[in-house]
Amino acid sequence: MFFDSRRSVVPVRNGMVAASQPLAAMAGLRMLIDGGNAVDAAVATSAALNVVEPMSTGVGGDLFALVWMAKEKRLHALNGSGRAPMAASIEELKRRGLPHIPENSSHAVSVPGTVDGWDTILKAHGTMPLSEVLKPAIQYAEEGYPVSDIISHDWTESIPKLSQLPSGTELMIDGRAPKCGEVVRLAELAGTLRIIAEGGRDGFYKGQLAEKLARFVQEQGGWLSADDLAAHASTWDEPISTDYRGVTCWECPPNSQGLAALLALNIVEGFDIGSMGFQTVDTYHHLIEAMRLAFADALRYIADPRKVYVPMAELLSKGYANKRRSRIKGDRALVNVPLGEVLTRQDTVYLSCVDGQGNACSFINSLYQSFGTGLVVPGTGIALQNRGALFSLDPHHPNALEPGKRPYHTLIPAMATRQGELWLSFGVMGGFQQPQGHLQVLVNMVDFDLDPQAALNALRFSVQLDDGVALEEGIPMGVVEELRRRGHRVFVVEGYERELFGGGQIIQRDADTGVLSGGSDPRKDGCAIGW
Repeated sequence: MFFDSRRSVVPVRNGMVAASQPLAAMAGLRMLIDGGNAVDAAVATSAALNVVEPMSTGVGGDLFALVWMAKEKRLHALNGSGRAPMAASIEELKRRGLPHIPENSSHAVSVPGTVDGWDTILKAHGTMPLSEVLKPAIQYAEEGYPVSDIISHDWTESIPKLSQLPSGTELMIDGRAPKCGEVVRLAELAGTLRIIAEGGRDGFYKGQLAEKLARFVQEQGGWLSADDLAAHASTWDEPISTDYRGVTCWECPPNSQGLAALLALNIVEGFDIGSMGFQTVDTYHHLIEAMRLAFADALRYIADPRKVYVPMAELLSKGYANKRRSRIKGDRALVNVPLGEVLTRQDTVYLSCVDGQGNACSFINSLYQSFGTGLVVPGTGIALQNRGALFSLDPHHPNALEPGKRPYHTLIPAMATRQGELWLSFGVMGGFQQPQGHLQVLVNMVDFDLDPQAALNALRFSVQLDDGVALEEGIPMGVVEELRRRGHRVFVVEGYERELFGGGQIIQRDADTGVLSGGSDPRKDGCAIGW
């Protein structure tokens, strides 16, 4: 059961970029051809996506990345997510009678981490300056580019959000979304990218641009200040991992939700998924149940580890996975998913780049939901993220809103190694679909020996946090009905709504030959390209 993309895997030797939009992928490939490495290519691709897929990512958002440096044979995890403003207050929101942070409000704006993330990763592992890798993005914004199909649809869906304020028109054409094939120029955004290219990260976090951004948020009633922007810095973390049938799977640690993917993999490892058969009822049932259990723990424990204790070692132990797995019944879905007991104290772009030397960058960048809050800073083309909406207003929850704290973050780039060598640089974007996508594509490749493109084509499920499971159109009705008989509340998703299942990119590397094999999700406009 596959999404009928009619795409085959793309094999190359000298370097590859896989992204959700071809013009952005070409921006990264230009860096590789000009002698840059995978990190240079990743930042160029990300910046170009800010222009050609602006509802999904941008300088008003956050990023996470995993970097594999071939000479070191080790991974580095970059946390480029922003923090809550220092004036953030649960009490203030409670006085207003708000049970949660409204997704389209100025209170959902946390410090944008993208630009510092670009700068930090380039200085640590890149070979090109920020001014060089931003050139393709600036060119697309100034000279214009034709909009691709799925992006045009997503843009159209977001026009009501962008229309909240007059500045939203900076990301429209005559008050509407661009049509497929229509050329769009984003002059204000081009100006912002030029400021960053000329002034570096300080051009964004200090000076007139920072003051303009902070003033705008405060005019809308939000907390963000110029001091919050000036104080921001990305951090390098130790990646977390688990072994799955001889493959070491790597994720960024909390506040990223990568832990959810590893929890699910640990549970699934105890089942003989291969003998259950590819996308059979039994396979779907066990993967869904494992994901439900993983989310129960992720939503309870994942928070900013610099502010609260996150019991990662306990959660990732195989013994803990054994206990969680024992709750799964082969013939019946769990009615209630219990929280595990341990000792304690949704729009995004994903891209993958691997160069000819075997360096790799798994990179994810987002505004969270489409155009984030929908608030566009006048004269800048910057759409501000609504990542702060993921904070809890329960002061006793680990993910409770707190000044200077990072929220639970859905962004998760991933990698996989075999016997100490890079095997996969991959990811699946899409809010809470991301760890589910990681689980499903890894099972497809490890248990069913699919190539990267086939692993992405395979039809998916999506566990919904408000209960129920979405299944992708094309899954046989016999499977759907049997899942219902086992107690799963399932519904089938068709058409453009299939974006619910995310969009992934995978680059596989053969350690013996250096051949790179790429796949790109057919649910997006993108491609895997190399030479």
